[in-house]
Amino acid sequence: MYKKSVFVLVLNTSISTSALALQQVSVPDGAFKMGCSATDSKCEKDEGQAGGISVNVPAFKIDKYEVTVANYKKCMAAGKCKKPKDHQRNKYCNLGAKGRENHPINCIDWQDAQTYCQWRGARLPYEAEWEKAARAGSTTAYPWGNTVSCKQAILDDGVTQGSVKGEPDGCGEDRTWSVGSRPPNALGLYDMHGNAGEWVSNWYGKNALAENYAKGDLKGPASGKQKVVRGGSWDENIANLRSSFRNVKPPVSGDTIYGSIGFRCVSEK
Repeated sequence: MYKKSVFVLVLNTSISTSALALQQVSVPDGAFKMGCSATDSKCEKDEGQAGGISVNVPAFKIDKYEVTVANYKKCMAAGKCKKPKDHQRNKYCNLGAKGRENHPINCIDWQDAQTYCQWRGARLPYEAEWEKAARAGSTTAYPWGNTVSCKQAILDDGVTQGSVKGEPDGCGEDRTWSVGSRPPNALGLYDMHGNAGEWVSNWYGKNALAENYAKGDLKGPASGKQKVVRGGSWDENIANLRSSFRNVKPPVSGDTIYGSIGFRCVSEK
């Protein structure tokens, strides 16, 4: 039986909405080991060989925080971004929810995320860029080691209870949290693991690490049926937050609700 734990809510209230919009972190060029960590026993076949595979990634800049509701609304106000599914449609959608302006925008389709990034003169990250930034030089299952809890990320750790009785999703809150609610990784990036899962640019290919990325094709595969989602989310368990875990979703949600998916943008250096 899990023991009940208590976690103190500390919101990053010092961050203004406008300050969140364009803050980016530079990631230097060079190779890193992408895929299954040598110490990770939970790897799936599409995460490649144990110990990872060398992938070279040119320098880029990536958003320090996940794109927030307030950020996305500016693009809507400019007439460039479509309105995604909102809180009236589903309680897990952050758009239109009171007090969630600084929560990640979610319930969003892949193309709408890409359109927002393009409006900013940016794009969605390639999958290899995302993992290099998330690892921040680490070679373990998570950037801080081989375990994760609500002390490091917003997730369902199966233990932490909060304001929603009996519900460990979202560290007991059954929703996302404001961006930057947990410490950053070594590069200064927040919520790369947990809170909202993040769309990346790539179509899903089971063997893309070896067949595309390791060969210098960071944009591949050329086509597919599902896009890759990285980082795990507020309602996913600890295994899905591993640095190498590759989730997949159709780019268009249709009648479903992508309440677990948000995004951040990348600029080329």
